[in-house]
Amino acid sequence: MASLFKRSQIPEPAALERPRLDLSGPVLTRALETLIQGTDAQGGIEFWTDALKLKSRMFQQALGQGHIADLPLETFKGLCAFMASVRRRIGPYLEHQAYTDMVAAIAELMDGAKNTTTTDARLEAFCEHFPLDKKHRWVRDLGAEILHGVDPERYPLMCRWVWDRKANTGVIREAWFDDEVDNITINVPDGYGTYLMLREELSQFLSDNGVFRDVIWYVDLLCAKIYADYISAQGGVYLLADFSSPGDPMEHTRRLLGLDGVNAGSGRTRLKAIDGEAFVIDDTNLLD
Repeated sequence: MASLFKRSQIPEPAALERPRLDLSGPVLTRALETLIQGTDAQGGIEFWTDALKLKSRMFQQALGQGHIADLPLETFKGLCAFMASVRRRIGPYLEHQAYTDMVAAIAELMDGAKNTTTTDARLEAFCEHFPLDKKHRWVRDLGAEILHGVDPERYPLMCRWVWDRKANTGVIREAWFDDEVDNITINVPDGYGTYLMLREELSQFLSDNGVFRDVIWYVDLLCAKIYADYISAQGGVYLLADFSSPGDPMEHTRRLLGLDGVNAGSGRTRLKAIDGEAFVIDDTNLLD
C-alpha cells in the first residue's frame, strides 16, 4: 500500500505574535452564567473539570511517556473517540501502514514540545504529512488536541472552533467586542500566540469572577460554552418537537470537548471506521 503521507521539514520558528483581543465582557459573563447553570444539573462544574482532567491523563499516559512509536492502535482509537472533529474522519489512517506513518508524524510533532517557540512550525510540519485539502482540515485539530491533552499547561486549546482565521469563525469571533462583528473580518492570526493570549484573557476574567483553581479547565469549558451557544443559535433553540422538553443545554459543549466520545455501558464510540461503522473499545484500555 502506498503511503498516504508526504515528507515535511520543520521551518524555522517565527517570532511569537501576541495580538490584542477585544473581547466582550457581557458575552463572557453570560457564557459563564449559563455554564454554571447548565453544569449544576449535571453533577456540578467540578464534575466537568474532573472529566477534562481524566481526558488529559489519558493523553499523557498514551503519548507523554516518550514511547510514541510503540503506541498500540487500540489505545490510539480510544483517544480518537474524545476528539470531536477528528473521530469521524480519521478512519482511513487507522489502517496498517497509514497508521504507522501517522504515529511517526505524531512523534515528530511531540519532539521538542517543551519549546513552545516552535509550536506553529511543528503544527505546520505535522499537517504537511497529510494532503493539504479541505477533507483533511481535521489534521490541524488532531495535532492541537494532542499537544493540549499531553501538556495542557504549555498548550492552550487550539482547535479550529476556538479560532479559524481563514474561515473567520470560532470562539474569538463569538466573544468579540464589536456591534458590527457579523459584518467584519477579524484580523487576528491563528498561531500559538493568539490562543495563549485568549487563555490569559479568559483566565483573568475568571479570576475576577472568583475562579482560582482548575483555571485552565474552566477556560476550556468557557470556550466550549461560548461556541456551543453559537451552534445552538444557528440551529434554532426552539426547533423541538416537544416544547415541554427543554433539551440538554450542555449537549454541544460536551461534544466540542469530546466528552461524549464513549458510551460507558457498551463501549461503543463516535469514532468511525472506513465503512462508517462505530468502533467499540474496552473502557479499561484507555488508561493502560
